[in-house]
Amino acid sequence: MDKNVTIIQGIIEDVATELYQQWYNSVPSSEVTDESSKAMMKNAFDTSFFVIQRFMDKFNKEAETLKGVDDQGNI
Repeated sequence: MDKNVTIIQGIIEDVATELYQQWYNSVPSSEVTDESSKAMMKNAFDTSFFVIQRFMDKFNKEAETLKGVDDQGNI
């Protein structure tokens, strides 16, 4: 497996875990079930993946645009 993919997967997992914890902590403990916890975990991973992927796409697009531009903004 590509090392960059592994790094990205690690970042996504870290962010998803933190997001899940935020969501989990915001729900009263009396309302948390195994099913709701699993749903929050899945949604946290799906959301994290989506946001990070969109960021990377936009970042890479801007980086490509700037490749031929010098420090003064000249092409």
